[in-house]
Amino acid sequence: MAAELILQPVFVVGLLTMVITIWMYVTRIHAMYRLGIAPQQAQDAHKIRELLPSEVSRVSNNYNNLFEQPVLFYVVAICIALLGHVDALHIGCAWAYAILRIIHSAIQATIDWVIARFCVFILSWVVLSIMLIREAIAVVG
Repeated sequence: MAAELILQPVFVVGLLTMVITIWMYVTRIHAMYRLGIAPQQAQDAHKIRELLPSEVSRVSNNYNNLFEQPVLFYVVAICIALLGHVDALHIGCAWAYAILRIIHSAIQATIDWVIARFCVFILSWVVLSIMLIREAIAVVG
């Protein structure tokens, strides 16, 4: 199968990160302006979190999360593509992962219902684990 088919969901997750980045900066700058927070007060990430309302922090928390587990997804998917191991199961898992990350971001950045977010997070780990284990077996085994 063509490598592009597994790279499409990689770019979807990348575009999700871009959307969350823009959302984070728009909400953060607006809140800082509204609350009279000087830009220099944002120098310390921990301090700014205390000053901003939770609806702003939720978006930035999601932004940070998109640089954790998804990084492994990028690496695994790119390795699958480069090694020519793209198949229907890997593609299905990659799309499932991308969709689950979109759902996770929507939950975390809006209502942040922890149990729902956790369930989606675990499902995304299961899907990513399938990809990782299959590719590890293909490479090592």
